[in-house]
Amino acid sequence: QVHLVESGGGLVQPGGSLRLSCVASGSSLSNYDVAWHRQTPGKQREMVAHDPSVGGRTGYADSVKGRFTISRDNAKNTVYLQMNSLKPEDTAVYYCLAINDRTGYDYWGQGTQVTVSS
Repeated sequence: QVHLVESGGGLVQPGGSLRLSCVASGSSLSNYDVAWHRQTPGKQREMVAHDPSVGGRTGYADSVKGRFTISRDNAKNTVYLQMNSLKPEDTAVYYCLAINDRTGYDYWGQGTQVTVSS
């Protein structure tokens, strides 16, 4: 089992940058596929970026390609989402997701609010 805590959200002007962090405890993230999702009121949660645990390539939603970058530091058991050139439509609660690559069990963080506004 893994416990996830996100941080790094906040208010930023359009065109600005933020870096979200997701710190894991209880288990090593090296055994998990990880992803960032986001959700706005009245809409379904959508995948923003994902990073498989072994091999494969990172993937991004079309709406964030070229602006967002997912990365992980297994030594710190942390996943990051670097968000550049932010737009008002990026405003959402961002959630970290970890899926155990052996059991398929998934774990979510509590979310962090990102607001892009002038």
